[in-house]
Amino acid sequence: MRTYSKAVSKRETPQSEAIPGTNQKENNAGGFSFVLDEWSHLERFLILGSAGGTYYVGERKLTQDCAKVVERCLASNPQRAVETIAKISESGRAPSNDPAIFALAVAASYRGEQTTEFIARSEALADLPRVCRTATHLFQFIANCKELRGWGRGLRNAVAKWYNDKPVEKLAYQVTKYRNRVGYTHRDALRLSHPKTTDVTRNELYRWITTGTTAAANEDPRITRIVLPFSPLALPYALDRINALDPADVSSRRDAMRLIDDYKLTLEHVPNHFLSSQGVWDTLLPHLPPTALIRNLGKMTSIDLLKPLAAQTQYVCDTLRNADRLKGARVHPLSVLLALNTYQSGHGLKGSLSWKPVPEVCAALEDAFYASFAAVEPTNKRYILGLDVSGSMDGAFIANTRLTAREAAACMAMVTMKTEPRTYPVAFSHTLTPVDLVRHTRLQDVINTLRRIPMGGTDCALPIMVATQSRIEADVFVIYTDNETWAGRMHPAQALQQYRSVMGIDAKLIVVGMTATEFTIADPNDSGMLDVVGFDAACPAIMSDFAR
Repeated sequence: MRTYSKAVSKRETPQSEAIPGTNQKENNAGGFSFVLDEWSHLERFLILGSAGGTYYVGERKLTQDCAKVVERCLASNPQRAVETIAKISESGRAPSNDPAIFALAVAASYRGEQTTEFIARSEALADLPRVCRTATHLFQFIANCKELRGWGRGLRNAVAKWYNDKPVEKLAYQVTKYRNRVGYTHRDALRLSHPKTTDVTRNELYRWITTGTTAAANEDPRITRIVLPFSPLALPYALDRINALDPADVSSRRDAMRLIDDYKLTLEHVPNHFLSSQGVWDTLLPHLPPTALIRNLGKMTSIDLLKPLAAQTQYVCDTLRNADRLKGARVHPLSVLLALNTYQSGHGLKGSLSWKPVPEVCAALEDAFYASFAAVEPTNKRYILGLDVSGSMDGAFIANTRLTAREAAACMAMVTMKTEPRTYPVAFSHTLTPVDLVRHTRLQDVINTLRRIPMGGTDCALPIMVATQSRIEADVFVIYTDNETWAGRMHPAQALQQYRSVMGIDAKLIVVGMTATEFTIADPNDSGMLDVVGFDAACPAIMSDFAR
């Protein structure tokens, strides 16, 4: 006996069709999903970027789509658009600053209605220091602008202001640490922008940038060694001195170590031929920012600076577990996760460098992963964590890394499992599989577990439908997905409505988007559904507040 009413009921619509009366449209996989509003799509791009594309969409098209989203937001509200770009950039929520720099360049190059164009460009150039905090960022911005708009008076003045407004000590650090990137040098930037200042010290620094000499270079080294560490010109002077050392001279290594110690030089200041020395790295270690320290764990281990029970190892572990230092350095969870993955492998992605991982460092990196997210208080709600393991999740990569969306989703789910005492993790594609994860499962084991689960089509409604059929009581469903759902007989939003009706629980749905597409399975008209961006450093706190 067939119930014909089901064929026309809004309560069950196949995911290959749009729910009647909604704004759903066909997604990249051929199913139908809700469409994010422009501002949510902008936020997704700023955090996840478009590098590498997705399983269904190439990088070029995805970037073009995201650029159009930036332009539409600028046309709608240029002040809000630029403020969104700047806030996400300076908050450290994104794994990479590249999307924000690109979006700011789009804003600085925006063409549209005259008033809107003027506001967008003015706001973007005014916020240049907020987004481009380092010289590397500045060079990237200039390169993007040259492609999008060419050089003009507004851009020239903004770049000149970047140099003139930065405290001279910090500027000296930037121009010595980041000397050239993406085909640009500080000499190029100064010649393009012509900054003018009456500050004698700043002008002396500009002279060093453009000519390679300063007045200090002609002074007696016995005097300048005492005076210069306290001078804004200390770093240019020290950089000249360390570059002049003869690597063939046996005393040069000692001189290099003295210069590093006296002038607090960091890794980028030191010539490569000194970076095979354990003594040089030992001297560098206290001056390494957390980001540089994390990137060079393999190198320091390969030369036996880091080994079990060593004082240097203890220093590194203490730094990695210091949440305040990680936050101050804008260390993103994804950077730590990638470092852990690489360090545990015992070899770099390129070259022949190899090492034997130190267990203490591995444990500290795992602690750093959780510490780098915003602090979260447990809600004590009942969570079902649905991990999309379909084929598209294995073909999408997070923020131009080699970490797939499938693996990244599992690691993000562990943040919730570490925080919340009542969680039930499941993996799904066209079928559902319970996942053997507990609060103390190691991250690499989490990734390995997910890799072993067979892939298939995508039915994001499955975790909710199975919970309904099995009468599992849950307050919150969290679905980690690329939103390219197509295989199910019912949309996730409909499945949640059915679950609420059958179980008598006003359950909520949180959708964690793992790619920068415009789609979501969360119904924007249902206040009990929330769409958040995967690998946003603030994501666990946002989810916790919503669940609470």
